[in-house]
Amino acid sequence: MAGQGSGGNVIAAICNIFFPGLGQLVQGRILAALIFAIITFGGYALWFLVVPAIIAAVVHLWAIIDAAKYSSRD
Repeated sequence: MAGQGSGGNVIAAICNIFFPGLGQLVQGRILAALIFAIITFGGYALWFLVVPAIIAAVVHLWAIIDAAKYSSRD
């Protein structure tokens, strides 16, 4: 991946819209992908409790922004 705003980051952000954590997985960040996916899907699964669903929505949005703004420090 190049830097912030690169084509790869845009694709990763779009992947996160459909499946939280997939964009981080595309970028090769496995731990971040797992964390975002588990928190988001867990929160959405508990939608009837309202607060976990709100937290999941915030984390889902955070995952999208994180994938779009990621820059490797190699």
